[in-house]
Amino acid sequence: MGNYRFHTPDGVIDILPQEASAKRKLEADLRSLFSGHGYSEVETPGIEYYDVYASGDFVAPEGLFKTNDKDGRILALRYDGTIPVARLAATLLKDEKPPLRLSYIENMFRFKESGGGKLREFSQGGVELLGLDDAEADAEVIALGIKSVLMTGITDLQISIGQLEFFRGLVEEWGLSNEDAIELSTAIDQKDIVRVEKTAERLGLSEDAEELLDMISNRFGTYDVLDAFEAKVRNETSRSALKNLREILDALSDYELLQYVSIDLGMLRNMDYYTGMIFKGFTYEVGFPILGGGRYNKVVSTFGRELSAVGFSLGINLCLTALRRQDKLPEYVRVDAIVGYSQEEGMRKAAFATAQALRETGLKVIVDTEHRSEEELDAYADEYGIEQVIFVSDEGEDKEEENT
Repeated sequence: MGNYRFHTPDGVIDILPQEASAKRKLEADLRSLFSGHGYSEVETPGIEYYDVYASGDFVAPEGLFKTNDKDGRILALRYDGTIPVARLAATLLKDEKPPLRLSYIENMFRFKESGGGKLREFSQGGVELLGLDDAEADAEVIALGIKSVLMTGITDLQISIGQLEFFRGLVEEWGLSNEDAIELSTAIDQKDIVRVEKTAERLGLSEDAEELLDMISNRFGTYDVLDAFEAKVRNETSRSALKNLREILDALSDYELLQYVSIDLGMLRNMDYYTGMIFKGFTYEVGFPILGGGRYNKVVSTFGRELSAVGFSLGINLCLTALRRQDKLPEYVRVDAIVGYSQEEGMRKAAFATAQALRETGLKVIVDTEHRSEEELDAYADEYGIEQVIFVSDEGEDKEEENT
């Protein structure tokens, strides 16, 4: 066996002081943002029964970290925040009258995700709005997701919004089998234009259908995109999906957030999990979405309660990666001030009191326990970038200097 005591396993990392400081502030700001919008924070266990994730076939078993308890039952580490919240809403909160607005900030664990910037252990913050099934609820969650990203300091943000019911309507209209629908939706979601064309040809789809598929793969925008698709589709399911998106855009316009949004009807991921609107958020210097969510009306019912739901999760580690690569990571201040003292009786006590008074103003303060002279204290502060130096002595007044 190798000696791994100096290393971390694949997909997990140590977080150093600057980034840890930024991460804690980001999490505190998220908590304030969520609670300010009426979302109450919950904590779910880091270890769940495997059945929590397996009950609805929403998570691939190979993606879970699994172990066994002493009775042989299969356990899994927390994979995401949404499914445990759904379990909570259907059990401990079953008597709570909807709508429920719940939030979380917790670590997630995914066995297969590693490499390319993805981690097996990472922090997510998110919200779940349960019990409302309309476009305004969808828009509320999207708007809060946008505000969450902007609050981190990321300003270059693109939100892509899709609607799975639009494609489901086309599947019904064209009479596609489930297998063909999966093949076609996968090719569209992966932006594999050649595969889309070959699949359409194999299925014998009409020219109008092929034109729609081309639009789905290549048309992005806002109201102009909806207008173009409304002129092409006739089935009621797809038209209702477009109406939902139009109402979402109207609400986001009132939130004054429309500039971040683009409609993408070719976004067809996780069709067994999501049931309507879906969205992703992107920024530059990161190869994955930092934000994702949508409507998932079938999830809570797997735990025995019929409750519509929409939510999002924000990748906190991915946001920090983006901020670092975009050179926007907040400056880390190790120490604001250092307090030294002379060796006369009572000076140490006075130094402790001085330091505490400074801390109560919000400064980061250390007391010099190595008994440096005033000159040595100044040199130390210069070396470590400490702006304020205070030396307590029995000469009647504290000596205070500002390092520049």
